[in-house]
Amino acid sequence: MTSASKLTPVLSANWDEKDSFTIEGYKRNGGYKAVAKALAMSPDDVIQTIKDSGLRGRGGAGFPTGSKWGFIPQGDNKEHYLVVNADESEPGTCKDMPLLLANPHVLIEGIIIGSYAIRANHAFIYLRGEVVHVFRRVQQAIEDAYKAGLLGKNIGGKGFDLELTLHAGAGAYICGEETALLDSLEGFRGQPRLRPPFPAIAGLYAKPTVVNNVESIASVPAIINNGIEWFQAMGTEKSKGFTLYSLSGHVNNPGQFEAPLGITLRELLELAGGVRTGHKLKFWTPGGSSTPMFTDQHLDIPLDYEGVSAAGSMLGTKALQIFDETTCVVRAALRWTEFYKHESCGKCTPCREGTWWLVQMLHDLEDGKGTEADLTKLLDLCDNIAGRSFCALADGAVAPIMSSLKYFRDEYLEHQRNGGCPFDPVASTIFKTVGA
Repeated sequence: MTSASKLTPVLSANWDEKDSFTIEGYKRNGGYKAVAKALAMSPDDVIQTIKDSGLRGRGGAGFPTGSKWGFIPQGDNKEHYLVVNADESEPGTCKDMPLLLANPHVLIEGIIIGSYAIRANHAFIYLRGEVVHVFRRVQQAIEDAYKAGLLGKNIGGKGFDLELTLHAGAGAYICGEETALLDSLEGFRGQPRLRPPFPAIAGLYAKPTVVNNVESIASVPAIINNGIEWFQAMGTEKSKGFTLYSLSGHVNNPGQFEAPLGITLRELLELAGGVRTGHKLKFWTPGGSSTPMFTDQHLDIPLDYEGVSAAGSMLGTKALQIFDETTCVVRAALRWTEFYKHESCGKCTPCREGTWWLVQMLHDLEDGKGTEADLTKLLDLCDNIAGRSFCALADGAVAPIMSSLKYFRDEYLEHQRNGGCPFDPVASTIFKTVGA
């Protein structure tokens, strides 16, 4: 089997075409056929199709998409909403923005189908505000879909109406959490809500709401077009289908690799031309910086939800950040923790105060100060933060620290023995001179 044959380009199949982002280019490759097919089905049948396919959320948690749609109460005479979470902010995650830049219409088609299924007549895309070029492209795609009669009143002559609103966020990582996103969308400060009630019962404007990731919704048209069996033929027993793996960092050819769930990092590295020439893998993240790191011992772990979980981490957003032996693991943990400290919304004391203290301790440890007892104190601090806040930001903040101590405890001690970071010869020399 060749390396390329391990790939399953579906979402990324036409990214190399110069007009892939236009409605004409999308239709030329079979775009918007799934809408006609879905509108000929009953909404309940569409939900059942997505349930039976085994599609799981591609935003991090891996919750079954069809089940999420099925939670929306029917016959309640309330307005329903579909909200797409395009606030891609996780360090290392870079799949949704390239997808929206190259093929925004696949998301719009998925939104039409999803909205029809949950009986929603208004949908929203919450997009990260800094990516202005992506915002403009999606906005143009929405305008083109309206002109083509694919959005608005009586879509496809089936009596289904749908308004689609694109909303620019203001660059808050916390708004990637679904309830904070809903608060932000309503015009409030983006902070996680206490649950229950869950968004399916009281979401946007206190109405039943489904919040899905970009890739989850974008995968729907292909399932409707090609069928359940086609989708289930890819992936593993409990993690079905294809997904986008984002390789970044110390690899020869970083980028997006669309492959079946269950592929290994060893196989993906082969596709990416390997770790940068002359170096070897030291550690990597399977799903962005908020997932516990892995080492070169984990090259053959199946990259599906169950395989990664069994090995002690999370598949998350499939953001595979690759670090070679030149990287200081303490410095990497510190930089990630600084990000989480900055992005904490401040609602929960363990997260607000705890992330600040984590940064102070990691700064000292990187500078070669402290003792081995400080590592125990650091773990104790992590234990007092994890699982004690409204959302998963606190858990994500401690994940790189706890996993780095698990696999590289001696490197932390080396900083103390060295009087500074052993990976920085200039700083190391200064520390030793000062200490002499």
